[in-house]
Amino acid sequence: MLRERFGLDALRPLQAEIIDRLMGGGDALVVMPTGSGKSLCFQLPALAMRDECAGEGVGLVFSPLIALMEDQVAALRKRGIRAACVNSTVPKDERARRIEKLARGEYELFYATPERMEKPEFRDALARVPGGVNLLAVDECHCITKWGHDLRPAYQKVGAFRELLGDPITVALTATATRTVREDVRRVLGADEGTMPLFAAPVDRPNLMLRAAEVWDDRQKIEHIADVARRNRGTGIVYFTLIKDLERLEGPIAEAVGDRQVEIYHGRLSPDRRRRAYRRFAGATPDDGLLLLATPAFGMGVDKPDIRFVTHAQMPASVEAYHQEVGRAGRDGEPSECLLLFGQDDLAVQQEFVRWQNPTPDLLMRVMSDIEAKFRHDDFDADDVRLATIGKGHAHGQGGGVAEYALVRLADLGVLERAGVQLGEDTRYRFARPVDDAEIDPGDIEAKHKRDLMRLLDVVKLARSDDIPGFVRAYFEL
Repeated sequence: MLRERFGLDALRPLQAEIIDRLMGGGDALVVMPTGSGKSLCFQLPALAMRDECAGEGVGLVFSPLIALMEDQVAALRKRGIRAACVNSTVPKDERARRIEKLARGEYELFYATPERMEKPEFRDALARVPGGVNLLAVDECHCITKWGHDLRPAYQKVGAFRELLGDPITVALTATATRTVREDVRRVLGADEGTMPLFAAPVDRPNLMLRAAEVWDDRQKIEHIADVARRNRGTGIVYFTLIKDLERLEGPIAEAVGDRQVEIYHGRLSPDRRRRAYRRFAGATPDDGLLLLATPAFGMGVDKPDIRFVTHAQMPASVEAYHQEVGRAGRDGEPSECLLLFGQDDLAVQQEFVRWQNPTPDLLMRVMSDIEAKFRHDDFDADDVRLATIGKGHAHGQGGGVAEYALVRLADLGVLERAGVQLGEDTRYRFARPVDDAEIDPGDIEAKHKRDLMRLLDVVKLARSDDIPGFVRAYFEL
């Protein structure tokens, strides 16, 4: 099946161990870097289990990332594997059609966000699938826990959803997870270390040279970026936190790196422009010397083996993000350089991001009040809410991206629904129901704010460490 359906001759050792565990009827918790073959660890056994059950049953994949699930489904379909997904970007009629085909057992693999399990029609379709759910894969499982770096409240219900599905064989997967995160994932899924053992790839990548340098201005940043580019022929990525800084430094960096091609990628580009940038990056040869300037919006699902260097022009928000981003370098096993540039101004930017990401209870209630007054019957986006709030004299705290995060928090509570994604991936929302004051817990918000600041402090410690690989190893306790 590996050869016929996926075109591969052999599994990597850890993949084989995980698949043996699942095919033997056991659950597994998988921590492997992006690009190391996590997806095959649930795709192959899901197909094999269906084969063993006379062509009945489906592999259900919970994924939080719409773009990533769509990419995986497209890749599977190219191989002739019957796969589909439902999410908020799929038109209503098409969603209904796919859900009915799911109920008839026409799919081998089906992708959805965990939030979809809250829809009665989706639960009913899964209950009607001939053979039921053979395998449940919980991708990006760090989203389960408040101790992770990307909490999604619906993920905290995955244990209850699993029970509704009849406790199928379950594999939970992520690229990064501390010991605390791993323990909480098991707790939510109703498992423990005995019933859901850990399968983890080594954190150490001996071919990656990890180092950091303190910088004080743009000139020093550009010099470091150019030095790394001169030392390492081939494709490289320079990560920025802010789009405006990426665009401001694009010209000076292009001039400093000489004959290298320079491309940019960020979330405000049109979808066509992003696709062109991605195709150019994916197809670049070592002789092209392509340098991609990108925000963290670039990276999920990137599987280019010969990235020779990754430079962080601005510090990442967490050690988890740093580990994921440098992990994209040197997947072919060849030497690759990863440089983290650390500046006090960049620390201040990340501190401001933390403030935006944790809107106060007062601000959440103000935003919800504005939505009820102006958008109860129309969909809206963050710009609409920002203008409405400022128009009512509530401009305080509305700078930067806080409006976006306020909407995310309110959607997570279920008082707003995501209405889809527009050009440039600006999410639109619609009013679902009034918010109850008791749903917004100031204690929880403050605790999360402190956790996010502590994650940022850990990045500062990493940047100042004399042994970055050792620091990362100790952080993840692997």
